[in-house]
Amino acid sequence: MKPTIVLLLLGVGALALAYALHSGAVRIPDGWNPWAPITIAESPNWLTGFKLGRLSDDAELCRAVLEEAEMAYVAVPDRVTGPGCGFFNAVRIEATSAAVGEPFTLSCRAAVALAIWERHVLQPAAREHFGQPVTELEHFGSYACRGVYGREDARLSRHATADALDLAGFILEGGERIRVLNAWGGEDAEAEFLRDLHRGACRIFDGVLGPEYNPAHHDHFHFEQGGFRMCR
Repeated sequence: MKPTIVLLLLGVGALALAYALHSGAVRIPDGWNPWAPITIAESPNWLTGFKLGRLSDDAELCRAVLEEAEMAYVAVPDRVTGPGCGFFNAVRIEATSAAVGEPFTLSCRAAVALAIWERHVLQPAAREHFGQPVTELEHFGSYACRGVYGREDARLSRHATADALDLAGFILEGGERIRVLNAWGGEDAEAEFLRDLHRGACRIFDGVLGPEYNPAHHDHFHFEQGGFRMCR
């Protein structure tokens, strides 16, 4: 059979399968169905990024998904604060599965990603390494109308649209504080815990930057939604 005919048949088969899935004629678990809405309860897989991306264009769906999150938050009005700066469909987060200190504002899509990461990465890793959950997040903030690294001549950061959060440390139930600045790069349980958090974030967020990326990130993790995929 000629290669062109094979490719044509494969294409037709793929389209037929896509239609069957989309119409409901063929049923597969929602976690593996690209047209099923994402849920915070489902474990991350290769479709997670695609499903999170769909929330960018569907504010109502995003809010419905976020209602599943273990978070205390309030919706904030859409706001424009400067050229390219502001946020749409954002929430002010007062607590997650852990205390957060100063509340911070995130876009709905970034908040959903954070909730998924906490449920499937952060808290399981804390229990695996230390036998206890994380009860407080230490952060450097989220929304800020600025360019990357705070430079005026740089492109806008994802912080400028409330799509990014910088996490600096984690406090366990027993009071132990694990900071990126002190623990990253070591060979103990704290360092392995942080590496697990970084690796797990790369499965969920569009962009993940850590201490090995550049000196500007030596003391925190940068998690963001939107833009190019990166894991550094």
